[in-house]
Amino acid sequence: MIAANPEPRWFKSSYSGGSGTECVECAYVSHGTSIRDSKYVDGPRIDVQARTWHRFIDSLRHGAQ
Repeated sequence: MIAANPEPRWFKSSYSGGSGTECVECAYVSHGTSIRDSKYVDGPRIDVQARTWHRFIDSLRHGAQ
């Protein structure tokens, strides 16, 4: 049986610093993407809709206008 709300699978950017002091983690969830500070895993998180996340990533790739 599959759990109704499985834990998100958090990942760090390949561009994250190696010191562990400045990292943001993301997880793809059913409604879009969740974002949190890796130092405070039980702290607040930001949830964004999939369309908003894709626009954000595209702006990073192509430079915000």
